[in-house]
Amino acid sequence: MPTRRKPRKGSLQYWPRKRAKKFLPSVNWDAIPDSLKNIKGFICYKAGMASIHVKDNTPNSMTKGKKIIIPATILECPPIKIFSVRFYKNGKIIKEILAENLDKELKRKLKIPKKKIKFEEAINKIKDYDDIRIVIYSLCKKTNIKKTPDLCEIGLSGNLEEKLNLIRLKINKEISISDVFEKGQLIDIRGITKGKGFQGPVKRFGISLKQHKSEKGRRRPGSLGPWHPARVTFRAPQAGQLGMFTRIVYNNKIIDLGKAEEKKELKNIKNFGDIKSDYLILHGSIQGPAKRGLLATNPLRPSKKQAKKTYEFLKIER
Repeated sequence: MPTRRKPRKGSLQYWPRKRAKKFLPSVNWDAIPDSLKNIKGFICYKAGMASIHVKDNTPNSMTKGKKIIIPATILECPPIKIFSVRFYKNGKIIKEILAENLDKELKRKLKIPKKKIKFEEAINKIKDYDDIRIVIYSLCKKTNIKKTPDLCEIGLSGNLEEKLNLIRLKINKEISISDVFEKGQLIDIRGITKGKGFQGPVKRFGISLKQHKSEKGRRRPGSLGPWHPARVTFRAPQAGQLGMFTRIVYNNKIIDLGKAEEKKELKNIKNFGDIKSDYLILHGSIQGPAKRGLLATNPLRPSKKQAKKTYEFLKIER
């Protein structure tokens, strides 16, 4: 009989397994490819999942031309506004300029200086920089979720002159989801998974249960390691925190987007309520519970298989 071999349980790709420090994660915007609409990201909120009717127009698909039902996630996407503009030199912030006419709800989260500097005057004084990014905040007061805005740094596409022109055009104005993404596009969703608290190694790492006659418990590893080195290594599957981890769901297909007023099906969603602002419908599931804040970005590594899928949205099954 051959020697039984069993690979270790639990991926070491994510370590340590502990709660995330913040809800909206930091992003390496230099790695994200440029977009057609110049802004690389947007803040969204998960409403829930639904089954949707679509017409499959994917080339060479077995269901081409037929009406099919697919799982989808509905996101609410209230407008965003520019909070500040950051100028970078060698990867460090050298100057940050606040926008004018900021919303009063920001005072719940930040201390905003009373002395205001005119944006154009401040820009003209800055000469030596190699990158520009913006800090945006979501207008949550237009939703049923909460009133306190979420803030996040977002990268821009194009050269320095194009970035400055975009900022001049968009500052002090509301930016909607249709100004950043379009129907049929692929996007990545970054956010935090559901929190599951303190869990044992069976659920946390997927180790198998021991035989029913085992001593000292069934739901634990058989051995914590060898005699030497005489310590328990971090690779031994043990109990601890599960969930509330930052994760990315890559290459989500946008099935539909638009104003919620046009869709009656977007009301009375379980654990969420009514969608009042813009919405986004994505193919498949997304991490996190209802009302969780998420960051939608341009795809880091778009796949051909996902990109060629073409669905014509028909209706939401409720």
